[in-house]
Amino acid sequence: MTTRLYVGGLSFNTTEDEVRQLFSQIGELRSCRLVRDRDSKQSRGFAFVEMASEEEAQQAISRFNGYHLDGRALTVSEAREKAEDHGGRR
Repeated sequence: MTTRLYVGGLSFNTTEDEVRQLFSQIGELRSCRLVRDRDSKQSRGFAFVEMASEEEAQQAISRFNGYHLDGRALTVSEAREKAEDHGGRR
């Protein structure tokens, strides 16, 4: 079973390949997606990675939460499901 992780605190200059290489040091990386602004295509400073197992995900959290990459401290945690935002509309 795969586990999805949130990776925050990324430099706007960090590439998806750099995130992929970092997390693949732990084990099998199923997916990696650097989140970008819809209009400018500039990185928004966070990504989602999917590790092949819960054990690898926990190792990645332990190893990379607080890890410095491109001069920035990363925040790594299990990703939460996106809450529905109705914005007061019905």
